[in-house]
Amino acid sequence: MIGAVLAGGRGKRFGGDKLLFEISGKPLILYTIERLEKADSIDEVVVVASPENADKLKPLGYRVVVDELLVGPIGGVYTALSLGDAFVVAGDMPLLVPEFIDFIVERFKTAKKPACVPRWGNGYLEPLHAAYSSEFREFLEENIKAGQYAINQAIRESDACYIEIESLPEKWRESFFNVNTRKDLGRIGKYRGP
Repeated sequence: MIGAVLAGGRGKRFGGDKLLFEISGKPLILYTIERLEKADSIDEVVVVASPENADKLKPLGYRVVVDELLVGPIGGVYTALSLGDAFVVAGDMPLLVPEFIDFIVERFKTAKKPACVPRWGNGYLEPLHAAYSSEFREFLEENIKAGQYAINQAIRESDACYIEIESLPEKWRESFFNVNTRKDLGRIGKYRGP
C-alpha cells in the first residue's frame, strides 16, 4: 500500500512553510515520512504537493505528485488515489505510530470497504490518518465536481469502515498529533525552539 503524505498546506498559523522547517537539522515532513516508512504495510511513500511547493519537496528524495485541484485535503486524497490504494496522512504529523498504521491497513483489507477511518466517540473523524481504496477516487470525483469539498462528508456518505478510537491503546492517540504553531514543535523531543 502507498503511504501518501499531504504537503499542500500553506502553514498560515505556523507563519511560513512548516513542513520544511528544520528541527535538529531535519525538515518536519521527514519526521512524518520516516515514521510512515516504519509501518510494515507501507510499500512506498509519496508526497502529494501543491504546484507551488512541489519543487521544494523533490530534494527530499521521494516521489512527488502534484495536486492540481487545490480544493483542500479532498484534492490531495483524490490525487493520491490515482496511484492505487493509499494510507493518507498530513505532512505535519511527526508522531505517527507505525503499529497503529498497520492496524488500520489490516482492518481496511479485511473490511473491504472504500475507506477505513478512525472515529472518536463524539463522531469526529480523523480523515488524514486513514486508508482509502483507489475505487473511492470515483466517489470523491463526483463530490469535487459538485463543489462539495469536505472530505468528512464524502467519507460519511460512503460505505466506510470506522475504527473506534476509544477502544484502542491510548498511546496510539499521539499518532494524530499535528503541528499547527511553533509552540507545537515542543512535542517533538529534540526541538527546544523559541
